[in-house]
Amino acid sequence: MKNQTLTIVARILVKEEKREFVKAELLKLIDITRAEDGCIRYDLHQDNDNENFFLFYEKWENRELWQKHMQNEHLAQYLEATEGAVEEFIVNEMSLIA
Repeated sequence: MKNQTLTIVARILVKEEKREFVKAELLKLIDITRAEDGCIRYDLHQDNDNENFFLFYEKWENRELWQKHMQNEHLAQYLEATEGAVEEFIVNEMSLIA
């Protein structure tokens, strides 16, 4: 399991009045994260029916490299910048089974 690729699904529900601000902050994470060690895929989606709902679909070489990503300064800056603007932030660590 240790060396198995890791899939991350991160669901972010934002306050309507903060939607464009949070979206801009999320977009700042894309290029810097895609350049990180272990990042295979890092895609941001916005729901077609609820524009306040965003989803990251991520694939990492392993959990250790994802954990390193979670400790990076740019992620800390995002969390600080968007404090109070996010209603819900749910992260699921998943494994491909088929």
